[in-house]
Amino acid sequence: MLKGRGGQGRRAATLGALTGALWLCVGGLFAGPPVQAAGGGCTGRLARTVAFDAGELRVYKSRTRACAMAVARTAGERRRMAVSIQPRGGAPVRDAGRFTRHAGPVTVGAISRCVYVKGSVGGGSADSGWILC
Repeated sequence: MLKGRGGQGRRAATLGALTGALWLCVGGLFAGPPVQAAGGGCTGRLARTVAFDAGELRVYKSRTRACAMAVARTAGERRRMAVSIQPRGGAPVRDAGRFTRHAGPVTVGAISRCVYVKGSVGGGSADSGWILC
């Protein structure tokens, strides 16, 4: 800082820092809701459940997103599980591996779009066909 300015430079720097911090706080207030819950599940309303021998496929719908999970009927040993969701005209999003309770969640943008969901737990599997149209 230059001498003889009477602290104007310091006040301007402080004001600039406070203004920047205020904009960051205000921006956080207007951010959209989280797509997935902190606990690892889908947000939105349960739109469809497709049951099969070893578990079920759960499809959730929020205002802008569709989310899917393949859930085992009983939790236990790690076993092969997979889930995928594909919006019409888009690429599928997939989660697969050896899990104890569920595969997913997987989410896609689905404003006015149908989705196709597939899932498997162990040897059982199911698909939804085109839904949420």
